[in-house]
Amino acid sequence: MKKTGFLLLLISAFSFAQTTSLEQKINSILNGKNATVGVSVLSIENNFNYNKNGEKKLPMQSVFKFHIASAVLDFVDKGKLSLDQKILVKKSDLLDDTWSPMREKYPAGNVELPLSEIIDFTVAQSDNNGCDILLRLIGGTSTVQKFMNSKGVKNFQIKFNEEEMHKGWNVQYENFSTTNSIVEVLKKFYQEKLLSKKSTAYLMKVMLGTKTGTNKLVEQLPKNTPVAHKTGSSGKNKEGLTGAENDMGIVTLPNGKHYAIAVFVSNSTETEAVNCKIISDLSKAVWDDFNK
Repeated sequence: MKKTGFLLLLISAFSFAQTTSLEQKINSILNGKNATVGVSVLSIENNFNYNKNGEKKLPMQSVFKFHIASAVLDFVDKGKLSLDQKILVKKSDLLDDTWSPMREKYPAGNVELPLSEIIDFTVAQSDNNGCDILLRLIGGTSTVQKFMNSKGVKNFQIKFNEEEMHKGWNVQYENFSTTNSIVEVLKKFYQEKLLSKKSTAYLMKVMLGTKTGTNKLVEQLPKNTPVAHKTGSSGKNKEGLTGAENDMGIVTLPNGKHYAIAVFVSNSTETEAVNCKIISDLSKAVWDDFNK
């Protein structure tokens, strides 16, 4: 056998062993959990990929703010918007019955904020009012859908904004993605196939500063591990069902390489703590597998 063929055989065998090992760990974590869990992992620098329920269409909740911020930054790349331009945030923009650190900081509204600050509120702090301000700025959810479609992103849908999602429990299921789609769009993003180099670096920095979900993807990773991520959460309905407890992101390994990971916990009757622990445990299992 030629050396090249032998090397390819070794790589294939190693990849199979890695996948099998990871599969066993993940099955152990999910055993007995009353939830639908989608998990996908995609190496940025090579072809390693793994998924479990990776093709199931699950509600994104605030994970969709990554897609929205990307569409806004496409406007920046095209010169239609700029990060330092001031956007008037009216009192009427700051809805009360929703998660909004922006409203807490500017309760009276009627303030002009740079676009960059609104993006930071929306992505790093998952501000729902900021999200809808961004959507109004670019023409709504259809603009985001068209942008992502134009980049070849598949198996996702964004139809409703945050205000609309708050009006009915089932609305969240119309804003869906597969976890396979998530890791694929994250790889495109990192490789600068989604946005310009400048906008990619900017959004990576914002996501590295994410303040939500400290008990999810990042919880069990070594301290100061760079994780550029975006979380999402539905809370529970009156029947005690969690529609979505999500996290996705790009993790930097000690050797400087990266992988994209997405974990969506859906239709769960487990407690919030258990749902988040599922994400945390899966993240640790993937980290350990890459660092063997």
